[in-house]
Amino acid sequence: MSELRDRIAAAWEGRVSGCQLGKAVEILSATQGAEALHAYLEQADALPVRDYIPALEGTIPERFVRGSCRGHITRSEPDDDINYTVLALLLLERHGLGLTTEHVARAWLQLLPAAAVFTAERAAYVTLLNRAPEFFGSDIVDIPAGFDLAECADNPCNDWIGAQIRADLYGWVCPGRPALAADLASRDAALSHRGDGIHGAAFVAAMGAAIPDAPSLEAALDVALAEIPADSGAVQAVALGRKHAGSAEGAAAIRAHYEGMSPVHTLNNLALVVWALLGADDYASAVGEVVAAGLDTDCNGATVGGLWGIRGEAIPSAWTDPWQGCVATSLAGHGEIGLDELVDRTVAVAERVARDVA
Repeated sequence: MSELRDRIAAAWEGRVSGCQLGKAVEILSATQGAEALHAYLEQADALPVRDYIPALEGTIPERFVRGSCRGHITRSEPDDDINYTVLALLLLERHGLGLTTEHVARAWLQLLPAAAVFTAERAAYVTLLNRAPEFFGSDIVDIPAGFDLAECADNPCNDWIGAQIRADLYGWVCPGRPALAADLASRDAALSHRGDGIHGAAFVAAMGAAIPDAPSLEAALDVALAEIPADSGAVQAVALGRKHAGSAEGAAAIRAHYEGMSPVHTLNNLALVVWALLGADDYASAVGEVVAAGLDTDCNGATVGGLWGIRGEAIPSAWTDPWQGCVATSLAGHGEIGLDELVDRTVAVAERVARDVA
């Protein structure tokens, strides 16, 4: 197996497993906060988090999260974080380096159910539907003349985490090319986000591209920082996460720093991602600590898991065996996809990118 395939396989495994880990407590964390999350984890005897989280009877009854709990996992349950990773793969397969924000808009309307999008993405989707009735009645989705897609990003959530969770695969397929990865992620992000919403996405993609050539995660982080504005909130969030890396109190300090900010904002979650990545000894501690830290648990588990995986170190089978290589999505026509297929197709895109830029 090639080094490229090893890295991409581990990235998919790490992202999917981290997403499923955080999915079990996503709603609890986002709606009731870190204290409620920690109380649940203590009650479940799940601290420190180093395995999938159990479902205590009567506490996590929701069907759509219970399937991500220890003992109940049979596949990777559908989640918007994984939807977007698969969608990025489909977009690059169709358009390659010619990908545009318009292509992203068309793909959303063709493949992404409106009920599977949230915050900035939902607002952008509503704008697409309200401002472009000509989308309907044809197999080819056209953007009407005079409709500026920038209107879709004119929403109150445009610096929240949605674009950041769409960025990973752009880094995976651009090893050693962080500027290209950041550019591709930014084209995608621009449909629904602005400012730090885009900068967070660009940073994550650039770091994923930088890791294969970097001597350490710290070095990859420095490379990725060069791809976003030095005076941005995203740079400050990375610095905050880096400052607290290795500190057991780091997560609390980060949450306190961003007190009052939405739990699904880009900046507070980006700081937690950096804190967890730089302070971890292994995969389990990386995803376990970032999920236990609260805020957007499935998003952060997925992002940390994917970035840890792109290092090329195999993800332990205890994390991958429960979902049996079966990745479920809610994308139209793509209900369940095998892990091996996703890896093979992602490798093919990465090889195509390398040829196109050579």
